[in-house]
Amino acid sequence: MKSDDTQALPQTESGYAIEVQDLSKRFGALKAVDGLSFDVKRGEVFGILGPNGSGKTTTIRMLCGILQPSSGYGRALGFDVLREGEKIKEHIGYMSQQFTLYDDLTVIENLRFYAGVQAVPRAIRKERVARMLQLAGLENRREQMTAHLSGGWKQRLALSCALVHEPEMIFLDEPTAGVDPVSRRKFWDMIYQISDTGATFLVTTHYMDEAEQFHRLLFMSRGKQIAEGTPEYIKHECFHHNLWQVECNKLAQAAHILQDIDGVLDISLPGNVLHVTTNTSVRAEQLIENALQAAGITVRSIVRTQPSLEDVFVSLTSDDMENSREESDSD
Repeated sequence: MKSDDTQALPQTESGYAIEVQDLSKRFGALKAVDGLSFDVKRGEVFGILGPNGSGKTTTIRMLCGILQPSSGYGRALGFDVLREGEKIKEHIGYMSQQFTLYDDLTVIENLRFYAGVQAVPRAIRKERVARMLQLAGLENRREQMTAHLSGGWKQRLALSCALVHEPEMIFLDEPTAGVDPVSRRKFWDMIYQISDTGATFLVTTHYMDEAEQFHRLLFMSRGKQIAEGTPEYIKHECFHHNLWQVECNKLAQAAHILQDIDGVLDISLPGNVLHVTTNTSVRAEQLIENALQAAGITVRSIVRTQPSLEDVFVSLTSDDMENSREESDSD
């Protein structure tokens, strides 16, 4: 049953594939999604990023018409997510983390099966299946048993099955989890090939390198949105600390030492340097240098640097968790 707080959006035509305002979902006392408001433009590749348990999958299932929201409202492809879930399902492709492929069928048999499930007209079904085989680079594997495919090939086949009916919008929930980097890159090539035809994608992921590929993205933590915009906007406008790149020897020892300095919020090791996040109120450069030199560590350079999406994400989620602890302590 729907909540009294849930409202329907008026019927309107717009350039948005997704429109969401104050969308929430509760499971008993747990608020899995808490007041999301965002939109996705038609033809856009839009990403939702967050740690496990942040509400990404719940959000995508509400937008697909699978789960009803507890409050707020939204529209997918012009259809009300509360009242028109079945219509939404007719116009989308959905690839979940456990998308079902039938291992005892061949590649082409899986595609034919899903073409039938999605009611692709018989007159064009053969041509459509052939197009999906070509798009995924599976022509030479068409008679191969699906059980014998690698993880990367299975993901491409799963995406092809989700696309065989040429949906207007495709929802992908952690589509490249557990797939090697080369296969992930080829998977993304497929996504952008399809996006160039005008299809819209909404993708959840926890891979920060994939976040750079989105036109726009939304960061989530504990069911709430904590940042939204283009990757460049988020890197330049949503990081509210200082980030220092430290070149030195004995990186592991240096990271351990710097954890105990007042004002140091986070330390990461992207390659052969340290990234040290500090409060803006701290004169961190001299403090870092003094602490490392006192431990006999050779410091080659300490410079301010621009954050990566991973730096921003870690900073925002850490701030959110700290705010959560302060709220709990004040209750």
